[in-house]
Amino acid sequence: MSRKIIIDTDPGVDDALAIVMAANSPELNVLGLTTVFGNVSVEQATTNALILSEFASYDIPVYKGEAVPVTRTPAPYADFVHGDDGFGNINWPESDKQAQTQHAVDFIIEQVRKYPGEVTLVPLGPLTNIARVLEKAPDVAALVKEVVLMGGAARHCGNVSPVAEANIMGDPHAADKVFTANWPVVMIGLDVTSQVLLKHDDMQKIAQLNPKQGEFLRQACDFYIDFYQQTLGIAGCMVHDPSTIAYILDPSLFEVEQGRIRVVTDGLAIGQTTFAPDDRKFPYPGWDNLPQQKVCMKVRAQALLDLVTGRLSA
Repeated sequence: MSRKIIIDTDPGVDDALAIVMAANSPELNVLGLTTVFGNVSVEQATTNALILSEFASYDIPVYKGEAVPVTRTPAPYADFVHGDDGFGNINWPESDKQAQTQHAVDFIIEQVRKYPGEVTLVPLGPLTNIARVLEKAPDVAALVKEVVLMGGAARHCGNVSPVAEANIMGDPHAADKVFTANWPVVMIGLDVTSQVLLKHDDMQKIAQLNPKQGEFLRQACDFYIDFYQQTLGIAGCMVHDPSTIAYILDPSLFEVEQGRIRVVTDGLAIGQTTFAPDDRKFPYPGWDNLPQQKVCMKVRAQALLDLVTGRLSA
């Protein structure tokens, strides 16, 4: 029986990789794509999600979600990373499909209540939609199977500030609410995603083996990989969002630690994910009576890359 997932997304090149990977995995049933601001506006994210839904062999509906953070002023979109269109400025034709009229938050609540204990939430962008779910329907926390998210950095440096990862920085107040809610969270952050690189040669092979999906992904990744080369001197792009799908398919690829997670919501360290190991007690407030969450600390890099490229080539 396939595992039910909802992907909350702001596509985004690496979002596209993750969504196609999920659609190509028979172990998974993508109930829907819910969109959020982040790499692009929520309007562009919805347009992009509709394009990606057409690459699936079954119908995956798209639901538009939140356009701005819960509290903070919205940050500029990362067009220098993902292009103005989120797909590396490749001008891919828009889909004829339309987004559903139901709001993304309401769709998530409906599906989790419909399938109690069966739905895994897979957030790939700022956590605004997920926090709104908790605000609107607190009962849902006890009904979700798992939240497997891409975001944060427990011990690695940040990528938008010395301490903050982009998705968490996008809405730190929402992220703190999600990490401290009483439901199981798996944080897949820069500690592991920075260890795996997808290169031009990998994308060429994927396009050759899977022309329909692969050529789109190859074109989108050209811009993304060039950003890494020019900015960080790295000959490939980090496999951020696809790592969530890889974890769901094979958790044994990752070494996990448990502990409490908080997010700094103001000041110089805004957006920092702070991790308190489960065996430590602290004399200051803010760390007591919090749920134990999982943080991926190490990864079998080549095995993860093989899983990602294999599914994208299918």
